[in-house]
Amino acid sequence: MNGGSDMTLAFELEALKELASPESVFEDARGWSEYIGVVSEKPTYVVTNYTRKNRIRQDFFSGPRGKAESLEAVKDQFDTERYVFIGANEDDEALAEQVDWEYLPVEDAAEAADWIVASSADDEDEDAGAVRDDWP
Repeated sequence: MNGGSDMTLAFELEALKELASPESVFEDARGWSEYIGVVSEKPTYVVTNYTRKNRIRQDFFSGPRGKAESLEAVKDQFDTERYVFIGANEDDEALAEQVDWEYLPVEDAAEAADWIVASSADDEDEDAGAVRDDWP
């Protein structure tokens, strides 16, 4: 991705779920982000369970508040040049504009950073299965 490492990066939970390897995505993003985390309207335990299951170490999460309040709190707490919110839909884009964060659709972020979108990984698995039709 373009830009320096002086950036705070927030993933909407549903956008993160669209990626084939969330753990690898976070590891990669740490190389060019100062702070990284997950925000969601879902209860804290849902985000915590997901990040633990996928071995994601985050610098912040939304906790019991909504996404807008979480993004505003993150911006107050972490002083970086850029604040980028990776989301999955038009509502996320509108939210980013509302709280003065840059918005990036998860598909565009994946393309720019060479991350694999889960549906692409599924397609590749199906293609691999088709190649092996001749197995006994």
